[in-house]
Amino acid sequence: QVQLVESGGGLVQAGGSLRLSCAASGGTFAMAWFRQAPGKAREFVAAGNWNYGTTYCADSVKGRFTISADNAKNTVYLQMNSLRFEDTAVYYCAAGSTFGATIVSAYNYWGQGTQVTVSS
Repeated sequence: QVQLVESGGGLVQAGGSLRLSCAASGGTFAMAWFRQAPGKAREFVAAGNWNYGTTYCADSVKGRFTISADNAKNTVYLQMNSLRFEDTAVYYCAAGSTFGATIVSAYNYWGQGTQVTVSS
């Protein structure tokens, strides 16, 4: 059974940093981060293609967020720096079979979500 367990969310002041973690069990997957703010659709944040060492980030977070992975631990991380009020959302870890995919429908498995709140 596939399980994604996220951790690391919380409350931070604008300009601060947080690191999210997502540990996967039940297989090896392409993994990514999405987020969903109240009243908005779930949106892509970052994904990685660990076979080629490439990463993809949404324009809104490029230069501030970094996705990385520890394959030995089957864990993916999202380092978030220079956080802004508009980064406030529930962040979801996602797992699927297509590395680097940026659309929700490409992922079959989702974590429970972790709240990130940035105070202005």
